[in-house]
Amino acid sequence: MSRTITIGLDGSAESRAAAEWAAREAKLRGVPLRLLHVWEPVPEPMAEAPLLGAETQQHWSERVPREAAEGLRLRHPGVDVIKDQRPGRAAEVLVKAAEESELLVLGSRGMSGFGGFLVGSVGLAVIAHLERPVVLVRAGEQAADEHEPDPAGIPSAATRYRPVLLGLDADKPDDAVIEFGFAEAALRGTGLRVVHGWNLPPYYAYGLPADPELYEEVAGRQAAVLAKAIAPWRERYPDVEVQEESFGGSPSIRLIEASREASLVVVGRRIRRNPLGAHIGPITHAVLHHAAAPVAVVAHG
Repeated sequence: MSRTITIGLDGSAESRAAAEWAAREAKLRGVPLRLLHVWEPVPEPMAEAPLLGAETQQHWSERVPREAAEGLRLRHPGVDVIKDQRPGRAAEVLVKAAEESELLVLGSRGMSGFGGFLVGSVGLAVIAHLERPVVLVRAGEQAADEHEPDPAGIPSAATRYRPVLLGLDADKPDDAVIEFGFAEAALRGTGLRVVHGWNLPPYYAYGLPADPELYEEVAGRQAAVLAKAIAPWRERYPDVEVQEESFGGSPSIRLIEASREASLVVVGRRIRRNPLGAHIGPITHAVLHHAAAPVAVVAHG
């Protein structure tokens, strides 16, 4: 694996926004940025058409990464931008190329009416099969969106980064997910908000009278579980201010709401190798489609 960030580029507004985010991330990490443009060869009957021929496609496939690279070098001086073009099916090529990188970045259309994603079939397929971290960036994402407003309330990229938001299953914590969240917060010089949801006692589900004392007892145990999972990472990243949040219920809604005040959302995806195919998981799936900030999906065993 090379220390490179790869961006899947197709010339769309969402991929251009993702490329800007990837360039900022590359500068934070001090690594090169690879612009990967995947093109599917034109079927032979279509290649004979004058407007859709092989020469036209080749011209377009060369123009997209060339122009994107030129613009990124101007806007992000100091970032080493590398162009890469590969033929084949987009999902398959992206997965293979990303295995050679430390991070893959993809764009996704914003949903009208509120901040969120429309994750296409290619993006979902890549996330479900890739074992490297993947970041989804919605169209329209701006650098200022990741930062706190200035004292006058005006969006600014010169202020402190908003906290990184980490969704964590504290009962089965994974080091890869936790480390990614802490590392991203440390890179940004900001805090880390860790959200852990746990199942409510059965009588809550059936609408029976609740026992507040029992609830507090369970809540206390779960808070201790979360604190234990995070403790070693607090020591490893002493400069990262951590806010722990443990509550009864699914964390997806809480993560989606909190994403409006986050610079990045980090969630995990358990790797499942079985004949039924890959699986993203309901919480990660919900966050992918509805979060207001870029989402990093970290695969783990």
